Amino acid sequence: MKTGVAIIGAGPAGLLLGHLLKRQGIDCVIVERRSADYVLSRIRAGVLETVTTDLMRQLGIDARLNAEGLIEGGFNLADGERLIRIDIRALTGRNVTVYGQTEVTRDLMEAAPARGLEIIYEAGEVALHDIESQRPSVTFIKDDVEQRIEADFIAGCDGFHGPSRKAIPASRAREFEREYPFGWLGILADVPPCHPELIYSNGPRGFALASMRSATRSRYYIQVPLTERLDEWPGERLWDELALRFDSISEHGVTRGAALEISIAPLRSYVFETMRHGRLFLAGDAAHIVPPTGAKGLNLAASDVAYLADALVAHYAQGDDAALGAYEAKALARIWKAERFSWYLTKLMHRFPEDGSFEQRMQIAELDYVASSEAMQRVIAENYVGLPL
Repeated sequence: MKTGVAIIGAGPAGLLLGHLLKRQGIDCVIVERRSADYVLSRIRAGVLETVTTDLMRQLGIDARLNAEGLIEGGFNLADGERLIRIDIRALTGRNVTVYGQTEVTRDLMEAAPARGLEIIYEAGEVALHDIESQRPSVTFIKDDVEQRIEADFIAGCDGFHGPSRKAIPASRAREFEREYPFGWLGILADVPPCHPELIYSNGPRGFALASMRSATRSRYYIQVPLTERLDEWPGERLWDELALRFDSISEHGVTRGAALEISIAPLRSYVFETMRHGRLFLAGDAAHIVPPTGAKGLNLAASDVAYLADALVAHYAQGDDAALGAYEAKALARIWKAERFSWYLTKLMHRFPEDGSFEQRMQIAELDYVASSEAMQRVIAENYVGLPL
């Protein structure tokens, strides 16, 4: 098989890139090692910046997004019993949209056949070859038969554990990492949210987040040590803890219900700066991970893909490779700013084991400053709603 761009990974980044390229008449194919059902079973965050919703609307894949997405004009930081509302609409003139990543993926998948976007699911043993040549290729096993795709370019959109980043020689790798000494214990349930907007809380009992996926589905998190086990947190204990943290500061109080999912996720900041090597380009989680604080993961993947799609269109339409050469630097400039903001909110709202009373007082002072300073609120709002492309 021959194609223009071989895309590894059928998550939101790979699907978005495929749609953007096919819309411009560029031949491409997506290879995904998992089944479509498995991809859709991965539950992820769902606060979308305008960079992401704009791409969906440009592609004409926005009917459910427009019908079901919750437009949020603000969010809240909590310090003890006080809510500090960040009015992003007033401060930036923009909004975010609450719409689950699973739903974004579903919409992109369902729109693929009409656009002629081919997706090969359950492709085992995916491997990249000759990425420094003019004609790289991808091999995989499908139905017990090895297949090969020859391409002009390969786009690695296959996440942190995929083969794309590993195909780059170690001598060319530039990577930076910060692992955090705690995780997020989360519960997803079909219950109404306790508050109409997200609440990031740093109260006496530690960090907690109240968020939602829809008007009838809620997502809650609390900070836990990495040593914590799920069997230590039966549903009632977790609901009791969430009620202690949110009943006094939320509009409706915590509504309990059967858990659709309970999980513990570690937190990490990671950047692999070698986003281009030969004819291989990385995008999304293959190149960077951010803590979920600030909801930047999916949105960073969308901006990567926007830059990469524009660069590939310029190559095929005008024979201009300047944007391909500039892709890495352009993407990294936005990535590091998002990493900084996620790190800032994580440091501000969590209790670090090594911190003492001084650091806690600094958090209190910072939150108090945020509460009293419109300039500081504007900085937070600009970063939360998404920096421009």
